Amino acid sequence: MNDQSTPPKGPAGLMGDVLAHITALIRKEFDLARAEMSENINRAGVAIGLLVGALVVALVALNVLAGALVAGIAELGLSPGWAALAVGGVMAMVAAAMVAKGVRDLKLTSLAPSRMAKNVRRDADMVKETF
Repeated sequence: MNDQSTPPKGPAGLMGDVLAHITALIRKEFDLARAEMSENINRAGVAIGLLVGALVVALVALNVLAGALVAGIAELGLSPGWAALAVGGVMAMVAAAMVAKGVRDLKLTSLAPSRMAKNVRRDADMVKETF
């Protein structure tokens, strides 16, 4: 793989090449970790937005359900009260789905830089095999 124009490198030159490759590899891994953390922070922001949205929808659902309960009790089952109850139930299910998604996206395991950790393990194994 050596060109005819470049003389073979001695041990010091080879050690310099190895150090340069390791330095470049570490720099790339840090860049990957930074990019992955940025991506995960953005996902966490969306998850927090979903949780805030779920809170708003849950408050509306509670208002509708309270109104439905009052109307149901006051009118003893007339259709306007039961219609409000159905709408409130659907809104409560939407809020529950939003909370579940937000909580799932905020778990620490989904925020950790897993690709970078996998690459570092792979790189360490490759270095071990080389020496």
